[in-house]
Amino acid sequence: RKLAWVVVLVLAVAPFGALSGSLEVQALFDGGALLEVAGKHKLLRVGESFAGYTLIEVTATEAVVEYGGQRHVKRIVRRISSDYQTPERRQTTIQRNAQQQYRTRALINRRKVEVLVDTGANVVAMSTGHAQNLGIDLSSSLRGQVETAGGRVLARIVSLESVEVGGIRVDNVRAAVLDGDNPRTILLGMSYLSHLDMKEDRGILLLSREW
Repeated sequence: RKLAWVVVLVLAVAPFGALSGSLEVQALFDGGALLEVAGKHKLLRVGESFAGYTLIEVTATEAVVEYGGQRHVKRIVRRISSDYQTPERRQTTIQRNAQQQYRTRALINRRKVEVLVDTGANVVAMSTGHAQNLGIDLSSSLRGQVETAGGRVLARIVSLESVEVGGIRVDNVRAAVLDGDNPRTILLGMSYLSHLDMKEDRGILLLSREW
């Protein structure tokens, strides 16, 4: 039923090429989209407007916008690379959940994990169980203590080969491996986040970095 609705919608709006090239769709999420209009980024919910563009609908791959009384379909930007590349700004969005948390999938040392964004944590933090699952060697790590909500906890300080969220990768990220089973979810702390630009807007966290 959804496929048929999408086909009817696409046929009912103006073709992709009819819209001014000043608008690009950078990211899509449930009920909204990140648009770039004349070089300026703007997060819009369905029904909201910016610079004359109104966001009408979003799907997994497209946004329907209205401009000048006409509706148009725009797909997420896919830039073609060349032999020479100017610096590129990579970005991703994370939607806040019902618990007011920003949770997302990440790659740590190229392995898939779930992480919780925590700007109050100085470093990426995980339990010994997480470290074992990620194959992290603790034999040569430094011993230390970290402050948690429950007080000081013994931990091992390690350097992660890489941490990546939404295609934004940072190498050699410091992390703390806490003794015991906490934290239950790996905390994405400032040893990763400090390398990125962060912007929060109505329950959407935008992470970006020049690449």
